[in-house]
Amino acid sequence: MFERRLIAHFDWSMLAAILLLSGIGLAMIHSATYDGPDQYASQQFYTQLYAVVLGIFVLAVFSMVDYRIFTNHAILIYVLLLAVLVYVLVAGIVHGGARRWISFGFINFQPSEFARLFLAVVIAALFNETRNGSRALRSLLMGIAVLVAPVVLIAKEPDLGTAMTLLPVFLGIAFVAGLRFRYIGAIVLLSLFVTPFIWTYALQDYQRSRLSVFLAPEKDSRGAGYQQIQAKITVGSGGLTGKGYTRGTQGQYKFLPVVHNDFIFSIVAEELGFVGVVVVLGLYLFVIIRALAAAEIAREKIGTYLVIGIVSGFFFQVVYNVAMSAGLAPVKGFTLPLMSYGGSSMIATLAGFGLILNVRMRRFSS
Repeated sequence: MFERRLIAHFDWSMLAAILLLSGIGLAMIHSATYDGPDQYASQQFYTQLYAVVLGIFVLAVFSMVDYRIFTNHAILIYVLLLAVLVYVLVAGIVHGGARRWISFGFINFQPSEFARLFLAVVIAALFNETRNGSRALRSLLMGIAVLVAPVVLIAKEPDLGTAMTLLPVFLGIAFVAGLRFRYIGAIVLLSLFVTPFIWTYALQDYQRSRLSVFLAPEKDSRGAGYQQIQAKITVGSGGLTGKGYTRGTQGQYKFLPVVHNDFIFSIVAEELGFVGVVVVLGLYLFVIIRALAAAEIAREKIGTYLVIGIVSGFFFQVVYNVAMSAGLAPVKGFTLPLMSYGGSSMIATLAGFGLILNVRMRRFSS
C-alpha cells in the first residue's frame, strides 16, 4: 500500500504551510477565548489542539494509503455517506437548534464536514469512468444527481452553509473534466429560476433576515446585522500591525459573537493587523498553488479530478469566510479551514490534504 521511495516526492513545503496555518489558528483561538492571566487556556483551545494532533495522524494515513483504493470504492463511500447523513437527521444530537452531530460520549462528530471530501472522491470516480467526462449531458446529469442528495440532507439539519460548500466541489471537477460553457449557462439559468422557491420554502426565517440586511446591516444593527457590523469594526480596528496578541478589544470583550469559530479571521486582523492578514492569506495562497501543482502533475486524470474537487471546496471556504469577515458577503456558518474552532472541520480538512499529498507522491508509481 505504501512504498518508502514515495517519501522522496512528499511535498514538505505544503505540509509546513498547513501546520503553520493550524498553529496560527490555535493561537488565535487561545486569544479569542482568553479570560486573563488566571486562566492559561480555555477548553476550546485544548479541544482544537487534540483535533490538530488527531488530524495530523489522519493526514498521514490518507497520504500513505493509495488514493485509488478510495476511488475504486466510490459507490460504497457514497452509500455510507448518505446513510450517516440520514442517521444524523434521525438520531443526531441538537445544539443551537440544529441537528448536525453524532455523539460518541467524549466527542461529538459532525459528518457534514466530511461530505466535501467524500463527494470529491465520488464525483472524481464518476467522471473518470465516463468517456467524455462532464462534456456528455448524461454524465453531467448523473453528477448533479449524486450532488443533490447530500446537499438536501445537510440543508435539512439545517446547515445551509456547509451544504453550499459541496457545489464548488462538483463544479471544480466538472470544469476540469470538460464542462461545456452552454451547460454552465444552463446551470446559471436554472439557479436563477429556483432561487425564489429556495427563498420561500428552503430558507429559515433567520437565514432570510441575514440575506435581507446584508446590503444595509444598520437597519437591524442589534439583530441580523449585528455580526456583520461588529466584524467590520473588528477587522478595521487592527490597523497596520494590530493591537497585539490577546490585546484585542472586539474579541476579548465578546462584542463579536462566536469569534473563535466563524470570525477567527477578524481576530487575526484586529490583533496582528494588515501585516498578519497578508501573512495568513499568503500561506493560504501558497497551499492552494501547491495543491493545483499536484493536480497538474498527477499521473492519472482521476488524481487530477480528486485534487481539484478537494481544493475547490477549500478555496471557496477560505474566500467566503474572509469576505464575510470583511462584511463583503452575507453571514453564514462557514469556518475558516485550518484556523477556525471545530474538530470535525480540522480533521476533515487535514484528511483532504492527505489525499492531495498522496496524489502528488504517486505520480511516478504504477
